[in-house]
Amino acid sequence: MLPEGILDYFDIVNTVSNKDGLSIYLDEKNTPPDGYKPEDLESKGFFAEIRVQDFPIRGKKAFLCIRRRRWELKSSKEIISRDWKLVQTGTRMTKEFAAFLKGVFG
Repeated sequence: MLPEGILDYFDIVNTVSNKDGLSIYLDEKNTPPDGYKPEDLESKGFFAEIRVQDFPIRGKKAFLCIRRRRWELKSSKEIISRDWKLVQTGTRMTKEFAAFLKGVFG
């Protein structure tokens, strides 16, 4: 039902079905981006939610409500996030999921 591979990077935290359609809420997992150790980072919550319309499900509009995580590098206080362009070139994702991410995050 979701783009293949999305649950490798996101957790489903809520679903809401109403007259407007089905909304699936996804939060990025607290798994540090490549090149960083968990002990070097502190989770600082999420960027603003992005709402993306997906393929209809059983005749209802479907929306993915996505929150990307951000971390603070303890040594420099720099805010970092996963580089989705880099992730798209990896081998763990299908073309469908890569195209989905490209459409969402550029």
